[in-house]
Amino acid sequence: MTTIRLQSNPEAEVIVADLNFGSVYESFVARLQRLNVGKAAPRVDEAFPNFSLPDAAGRYRSIQQLQDGRPLVISFIRGRWCPFCVHELQCWAASSPALEKVGGRLVLVAGEIGEGASAIQEIVGPSATLLCDVDHGAALACGLAFPVGEEIKRRYLGIGIDLAAIYGSDGGFLPIPATFVVGEEGNIRYAHVDPDFRLRPEPVDIVEFVAAMR
Repeated sequence: MTTIRLQSNPEAEVIVADLNFGSVYESFVARLQRLNVGKAAPRVDEAFPNFSLPDAAGRYRSIQQLQDGRPLVISFIRGRWCPFCVHELQCWAASSPALEKVGGRLVLVAGEIGEGASAIQEIVGPSATLLCDVDHGAALACGLAFPVGEEIKRRYLGIGIDLAAIYGSDGGFLPIPATFVVGEEGNIRYAHVDPDFRLRPEPVDIVEFVAAMR
């Protein structure tokens, strides 16, 4: 049985410390936990939703089309403005070719469009497919999006992060990161859903998990 570890991310933690955001994030995560954010997300053994979204080039792709008889790793991320997401993307850039070799495919779901989407695709590389979750529709449908609240929006604006500009919408929603491994039959074999957006599974372990499914 593959043990899937959680990433350590010292660089992102340093950024958070430099911004004096540590205590802000702790209270923010605690609020999400109290609200049970993520509890309604798809679970292991359930069928993963077959949504359709545009990719970084604007072509609509469905989950079923991307699967094409192979396992999928589907990762919902906040975006390239998040240092924890950037770290995950960089780790996947190193691991997605190995995922391809064991028969899997990486699908990233992010709310950014246009240049932001192109930048994410550039970080992770051509082995992955980025889907642009316009207005966080897929994240909302999967129980992964929540109202960010005025205080966090104000704090982000204070350090130059304008979520409305980044996502092209002032709906005020933000997704929690989540990683799913979907088997060839379309059912979820592994799910990591946690309101603490700092916690992400190690891509190398996910690759091993997919390899063990064959």
